[in-house]
Amino acid sequence: MNLKGFKEFVLKGNLVELAVAFIMAAAFAKVVETFTGVLLGFIGKVGGEPNFDTVEIADVNVGLFLAALVSFLILAAVVFYFVVTPYNMAKERFFQDGPAAKPDDIILLEEIRNLLAQRPGGQL
Repeated sequence: MNLKGFKEFVLKGNLVELAVAFIMAAAFAKVVETFTGVLLGFIGKVGGEPNFDTVEIADVNVGLFLAALVSFLILAAVVFYFVVTPYNMAKERFFQDGPAAKPDDIILLEEIRNLLAQRPGGQL
């Protein structure tokens, strides 16, 4: 049994970050699911109970699909407006990057190109 290989696999940064992201996503999903329920409750107060379970089109029950679609749209809106947009605004505010520096190998290649161009008959 190769314990060294297993240890490297388990302790890789990406695997640990992925596990943390999965745990955080599961917890966040519960928050968004609860918020969706609250929002659907408010919609129910205004326009009647938002229950699509019995909606049929041409004798085909599409109600469950409609309910899932409405929940998905609410979830997407919550994630976009309460996670993605504030994250992007914070990233722009706190991590203002200047122009990206060129890597050393690109700088070296440009210097070589310039030196070759300065030679007599300096055509590349």
